[in-house]
Amino acid sequence: MKNLMKLGVVLVAVSLTFSSCNCFKKMAKNREEVNLTVTPEILTLNNGIVAADINVTFPEKYFNKKAVIKVTPVIVFEGGEVAGTPKYYQGTKVDDNYTVVDAKAGGKISQHVEFPYDPRMDACALQLRAEIKCPSGKCKEFTLVNLNTGAIPTKEEAAVLAGNDAAAKAELAKSFGLTVAYGLNTLQKDLKYGDLMDEMDNNYKKITTVVDKTDLLYAINSSVVTKKNEQNANLDAFKANVDKNLQNDRATQNIAVKGYASPDGPEKFNDKLSKARSESSEKVVAKLLKESGLEIDAAAYGEDWDGFKELVEKSNIKDKNLILQVLSLYNSPAERESEIKNMSTVFEELKKEILPELRRSQIVNSTDLQNLTDAEIMAAYRNGGELTAEQYLYAAQELVDTPAEQVEILTAASKKYGNNAAVWNNLGVAQTKVGEKAEALKSFEKAAKLDSSKELNKNLLLANLANCNTAEAKKYAAAADKETKAAMAAAEGDYKTAANGLTGYNAAIAMVQSNDLAGAKKAIAKDNSAEADYLRAVIAVKEGDLKTAEAQLKSAVSKNPKLAAKADKDVLLKELKK
Repeated sequence: MKNLMKLGVVLVAVSLTFSSCNCFKKMAKNREEVNLTVTPEILTLNNGIVAADINVTFPEKYFNKKAVIKVTPVIVFEGGEVAGTPKYYQGTKVDDNYTVVDAKAGGKISQHVEFPYDPRMDACALQLRAEIKCPSGKCKEFTLVNLNTGAIPTKEEAAVLAGNDAAAKAELAKSFGLTVAYGLNTLQKDLKYGDLMDEMDNNYKKITTVVDKTDLLYAINSSVVTKKNEQNANLDAFKANVDKNLQNDRATQNIAVKGYASPDGPEKFNDKLSKARSESSEKVVAKLLKESGLEIDAAAYGEDWDGFKELVEKSNIKDKNLILQVLSLYNSPAERESEIKNMSTVFEELKKEILPELRRSQIVNSTDLQNLTDAEIMAAYRNGGELTAEQYLYAAQELVDTPAEQVEILTAASKKYGNNAAVWNNLGVAQTKVGEKAEALKSFEKAAKLDSSKELNKNLLLANLANCNTAEAKKYAAAADKETKAAMAAAEGDYKTAANGLTGYNAAIAMVQSNDLAGAKKAIAKDNSAEADYLRAVIAVKEGDLKTAEAQLKSAVSKNPKLAAKADKDVLLKELKK
């Protein structure tokens, strides 16, 4: 703590200048030993609050037994001011309930002051304004004291204070105040909460695969295709789908024929049977699609145990769980078949309901559909064309370079897909990155009504921190990861804990605030952003290297001209303005 002033000098000036304020005359004694200190020396933003502790030490036999002083802390900034809670101090013979300063022993008094943060406070000063009251003389009611000169208001000044000109009253009161701290450290506000947030997947697929398939069934132990089986396979519908896709220049069709045998009978026999079925089915498909120009991939797959399991699972067979257990216990086809056949009643059901469906060739059309290209998506967006929610999300995540562009795209998406949680969540992330913190919180809250994913839990916590709602943020802390908990520690001013859990720029902020300048420089060594250059300028000033500070600030402003206005108000760079 630094000794900012000798308060007794002011008080004796009051007592000597205005003898009618009788209770202050004797308070000049030992005035050189009256000290006032403010901690911190530079005001600091912490969790949406600007706070300081004021401590005054009075010597023995100093404070008049009949005196009362009202002290009001005031944050003063360009265009306005905010008054804090006043505190009253009284001598031992005052019949009130204020804080007593012992007339004989002297002592220490402390006053904690705090103010809700207002962005106008970025360039501010902390003043103390005092009013005095004595039981006799002209100061029987609280009278404003000019703590810079020791004077009380003249008749003209008193008229201004009693008048209706708010601006004139404020200016006069400001001139009467004693400035005890200059500037506000707002580094906490620079934490990049958006960098810690999680986006939801866009789920956009450049290629969508659509599968159309039909089964061509066979008689037991046969690979002969009958007209009836062709009709049952509804091959005309299969061909119609192929023909439709041929008209789509975004479609790539892959035709396959897969021959199978039911898993009853010798394995080697069934391997040959499945091959014969794939060949006979290939001939049918080749004839069906002869004008398409498509190649056909035919293959044999032997006994269809996968199909068997799938059909059993979907069936109402009484002992299907027992059958499925056999499949899980045995890998050998022969052992499986043997165990299942031993369940004679069950096997009879299988012969009627399941096995006939596995004597087949499966005819498959796997069609890859090319969705919109990157250029087509952006053209549709710019020209007001139709896009899916997934395409909007993909465009914001992959096709633009700045958070501002992301906000623009996702805002448009939110108007069309207001029931999509990912749209609102990702919009909230982008809004946080561009500094629209209040809007971001609203977006996350809308997303939370549609979804309860881990991304939203984390983002709601961080968004509330960004808006200085620490109490609300803690509601989401139970499931928070290490980095998010570190961000909460930073928001609460516990920068040493925060530095251990954060990385990069955010870690550097925490380290600067905890005076680990070497660690901060290391954390942003590879960061070439404007914000990192600005922070390097702050670090250089703290190290007394003004030449480096000037160069880093120049680099920061060249990358982001808006930082010039920030630097002009930043108390941490005040050494560069001298």
